[in-house]
Amino acid sequence: MIIAENLHKKYGTLEVLKGVSLHVKQGEVVSIVGPSGAGKTTLLQLVGTLDRPTNPDYKLVINQTDLKGLNDKELSKFRNKEIGFIFQFHQLLPEFTAVENVAIPALIAGLSKDAAERKAAELLDLLGLSARLRHKPAKLSGGEQQRVAVARALINNPSVIMADEPSGNLDTENAKQLHKLFFELRDRFNQTFVIVTHNEELAAMSDRKLSMQDGLIID
Repeated sequence: MIIAENLHKKYGTLEVLKGVSLHVKQGEVVSIVGPSGAGKTTLLQLVGTLDRPTNPDYKLVINQTDLKGLNDKELSKFRNKEIGFIFQFHQLLPEFTAVENVAIPALIAGLSKDAAERKAAELLDLLGLSARLRHKPAKLSGGEQQRVAVARALINNPSVIMADEPSGNLDTENAKQLHKLFFELRDRFNQTFVIVTHNEELAAMSDRKLSMQDGLIID
């Protein structure tokens, strides 16, 4: 599913990643843990194609597509179709309703407004938010907002979900519900997750826990 090898990233003279390799199987839930500054989010951004490695001799393959040779436009199209993102701060657009927020990636992919919103409504119903479709983010709880973000990540049936501290802004109960949801999605859809987290409970639930320190995976 994911083959990432020899990823380096420098910002000026600061070397954040020092040759990281990561292999993830279809349907696997992998957590990446480590102290702040270890390079976890940078790794997620490189694997998620939001940024590129600074070294030329790396390898990045997702769902049998070699991403190294793609230009920015091709990468953007691939990212929209194959990768879903969930962030600590849900990044919902405040002027749009829940169903409209979820539909955005599908609209970008070329789906009609009616079809995109119909699919968004189905996902929100699956996630227990059928009564909140027309609510804007300000009218949703933190847990509800994050479930909307999960639905948005899922709408284009991506190969993998990249999550950066997805429960970091939630209280304990909502965090537990979100973690449970990830594994329900994995079991139902064989969904692959790569999760950066400081939450030890989530990391312990994962199929694999990878520890990072000083720009390297150490365990």
